[in-house]
Amino acid sequence: MSELKNIAKSTFEETFIEEGFFVLTYKNETDAIEVIEREIDSTYIQFHFCTKGNSIFVFNNGRYSLNINEDTSLLLYNPERDLPIHLELQPQAALVSLIISIKKFHSLFSKDVSYITFLTEGNRDKKYYKDDKISPSMAVVLNQMLGFNLNRMVKPMFFKGKAYELLALFFNKSEDADVEQCPFLVDEVNVAKLKRAKDIIISRMTEPPTLQELAIEVELSLKKLKEGFKQVYGDSVYSYLFDYKMDVARKLLESGEHNVNEVGLKVGYSTASHFIAAFKKKYGTTPKKYILGRTK
Repeated sequence: MSELKNIAKSTFEETFIEEGFFVLTYKNETDAIEVIEREIDSTYIQFHFCTKGNSIFVFNNGRYSLNINEDTSLLLYNPERDLPIHLELQPQAALVSLIISIKKFHSLFSKDVSYITFLTEGNRDKKYYKDDKISPSMAVVLNQMLGFNLNRMVKPMFFKGKAYELLALFFNKSEDADVEQCPFLVDEVNVAKLKRAKDIIISRMTEPPTLQELAIEVELSLKKLKEGFKQVYGDSVYSYLFDYKMDVARKLLESGEHNVNEVGLKVGYSTASHFIAAFKKKYGTTPKKYILGRTK
């Protein structure tokens, strides 16, 4: 890898689903390339979904690489050799990976393996690489997983349901595969509008538009904006923005480069007392106590 790259070693969140099945989520919210590594042996099939930005999977000590771009999925399976994850996560990129053993995966389709091309008798011992577009229905599930903000105790149960839903949508090749449960999310255009709405509130987090102004800007009705945003991102517009602001505030505090008042102003609070109350609501402690707790 070039020495000119701004590269940082990073980690991911791993959620156990059940024996032979787990989920990895990655979000790079920095301006540096983050390198992610995880050992994966040849008994596993890998499904990778890039919802934002782009990244590079590197194999054989850098001799071979596969790009994965925004709104694209990548299926990897090679029964002849291990495929450890070495991922160069580009700035502002986000991915979800389903890692499932071939034994577990066979059990899901054992009654109809001919439906899945690489499970047929003639192909099960061959390597299989495939990239494809992420459908709107899959994008909804992926963003719900990446935007998970429920009680941590229910995360394994939540992810289990979403992981199986994602697999079902991945292999659903019928003519109705892109039709959403939510009636107005029937094409890429509306999903793109909701994504734009999310980008707008994040870029203007210190002075966000009203819901009506946001709806007009992204060309959706107020009802469709509110219902669709919750369907795609798992939360209301302003609750999502609140969580985002608090996450930014937490990282700014951890950097040690700003005091509490400065951080509050950077995330849109005109008074320190309002920021402190918001931070305590989110994390159960004040910013000052949070900093002290980390330095001990």
